[in-house]
Amino acid sequence: MQINIPEILAEVTAAHDRYEAALASNDVDILDELFWQSPHTLRYGVTENLYGFEQIAAFRAGRAAPGPRRVTRCVVTCYGRDFDTTNLEYQRDGDTRIGRQSQSWARMEQGWRIVAAHVSVML
Repeated sequence: MQINIPEILAEVTAAHDRYEAALASNDVDILDELFWQSPHTLRYGVTENLYGFEQIAAFRAGRAAPGPRRVTRCVVTCYGRDFDTTNLEYQRDGDTRIGRQSQSWARMEQGWRIVAAHVSVML
């Protein structure tokens, strides 16, 4: 298996950057688009466990914008041509805690989609 094929790394990085921009602007339509619309998709958040796209979309629709965050480190790793992980650390303004976000991305017919995500904060 090839790791970080340059053109695949560029594709996934662009998809991830699009997700980060949508998160910053609270563009729920793009955030929903980038999650795989499947009952198999999951997102573990700081205060919630969401199983299936429907729960994830309902969560996003019902919450206020999370506020700005500064990404302090991001690691993107592609495994072959169809699977990727992105892991980042971030901090929110006025908060000294370190947040962490992990995403698993898979190439679908519609393009790169998040199939699993985990967000946590170090206490």
